[in-house]
Amino acid sequence: MHPIDLRSDTVTLPTNEMLEAISKAELGDDVFQEDPTVNKLEHLAAKTFNKESAIFMPSGTMANLVAVLTHCQRGDEVILGDQSHTFLYEAGGISSFGGVHSRQIKNYDDGTMLLEDIKNSIRKKDVHFPPSRLVCLENTHNRCFGMPIDINYINKVSEIVKNNSMMLHVDGARIFNAAAALNKSVAELTSEVDSVSFCLSKGLSAPSGSLLCGKKEFIEKARFNRKALGGGMRQSGILAAAGIVALNEMPKKIVKDHQNASNLAKGLNAISGISIDLEKVKTNIIYFKLDHSKIDSVTLINSMLKKNIKFFELGPNWFRLVTHSGINEDDIDHVLIQFKDLFSKI
Repeated sequence: MHPIDLRSDTVTLPTNEMLEAISKAELGDDVFQEDPTVNKLEHLAAKTFNKESAIFMPSGTMANLVAVLTHCQRGDEVILGDQSHTFLYEAGGISSFGGVHSRQIKNYDDGTMLLEDIKNSIRKKDVHFPPSRLVCLENTHNRCFGMPIDINYINKVSEIVKNNSMMLHVDGARIFNAAAALNKSVAELTSEVDSVSFCLSKGLSAPSGSLLCGKKEFIEKARFNRKALGGGMRQSGILAAAGIVALNEMPKKIVKDHQNASNLAKGLNAISGISIDLEKVKTNIIYFKLDHSKIDSVTLINSMLKKNIKFFELGPNWFRLVTHSGINEDDIDHVLIQFKDLFSKI
């Protein structure tokens, strides 16, 4: 059986169409903004999100960092969730590179922060406080069960932000998953936000890269910050070519990833010793808890590795599985067979 890698959707491989596009990509120097394939990708991204402009980034972490640096000055404060990727998994870049202070407030299981908490976290103008400049949301929310954040909530946050002369950024690494789950376009989901980043190399299956979208003036400043961080790439149309295919072809296939996740979650939840809140499996991310008297986490992980099945333990007896374009229905069936076999023997 071939390896079944459920650790993340970052392990996806480019499609044959992407590889062909890479081989035929027209190239130039993107730092001079002369790579026609990158220019085409940026135009397509801006059009897809109904924003004035977009810029290609090497990674989602850099896209979020550049967004914060572009919106904020040193000493400003960003309000974001305590379970957000920017806070937990981006190496503290907004502080170490930008001198930007973060104020974390509680994320709930649906990925949201209470609107009242956001309002109460906005600083009064006072010499003792850093100026509140930016609110960051995450959609879908990785640590909060991969939950999609709906338009009504985003727009309510946007209203708070505008009323306080602040800005709103969305980390949309998996925003195409949110769009599929909510049956909305990504443009609809981000119509009231000032900037949005999204990843090409997760559910969209391109080999690398992210984009940052926003107003023209914002993206011009972001281009400077990208260069300052070492993100200026030269003939990056090699990567952008795959990104164009990803944007055009892959969003419509994400629904299948969600269905595979749902089927896998239902099958695992039926096994004694595994518990999953099925109401929280809305996209391609599954979290499950292990509670078995004879099977511990080490036994589970190692047993599945021997069957070429990979996934992460994110906490004591707390695991994450992620479906993606590299996982098909037969893979789901095989994983369920192996889990059932292990739990039936002990």
